[in-house]
Amino acid sequence: MNIVVRPATVFEDVAVLVGPKKPTSNVCFCLSYRIGSRENNALRGLERAERVRELCAQDPPPGVVAYLDGEPVGWAAVHPKAQTSFARSRVIPHVDDLDVWSLWCFRVRPGYRKQGIMHALIEGAVEHARRSGAPAIEGYPVDNEGERINQTMAYVGTRRLFESAGFAKVAESRSMFDGFPRVLMRRALQ
Repeated sequence: MNIVVRPATVFEDVAVLVGPKKPTSNVCFCLSYRIGSRENNALRGLERAERVRELCAQDPPPGVVAYLDGEPVGWAAVHPKAQTSFARSRVIPHVDDLDVWSLWCFRVRPGYRKQGIMHALIEGAVEHARRSGAPAIEGYPVDNEGERINQTMAYVGTRRLFESAGFAKVAESRSMFDGFPRVLMRRALQ
């Protein structure tokens, strides 16, 4: 299998992965933690797509995309924490003043799951943050202790996934997701 992970600079590929099926819908596009809630709630339909198109043109882009034989098959949101709502969260802890990056959303297209795409995405996100000069990268997965998690809520990842990529638990959080606690996981990059 030839999985390649690249920065998310091609809007059309991002739209295939996290955009709504109906372009005028007011959902997803992975904006909730990236922009303020006021702006997120105000953006409607095609305005949401245009905002993501702008983000794809910025440096750094809004995440990474996994490609399998040239086809976009997976998404991971990764960005400097200071530029996300995690920097102001009351439930996800702020453990120190290190200028870390956050990794918080995964999406693998149906038909491509259970092929290692998630593992490739997390490694691609780590490498993207490293190349961008991040000293460390954090994730906020659920600690489901091996129990099955609702597929809809699995976008935050699991503690086991992050541990398999060299992340270590740094702190508990006050956030619950699908009945499971979320933990703060971190991996040093320098």
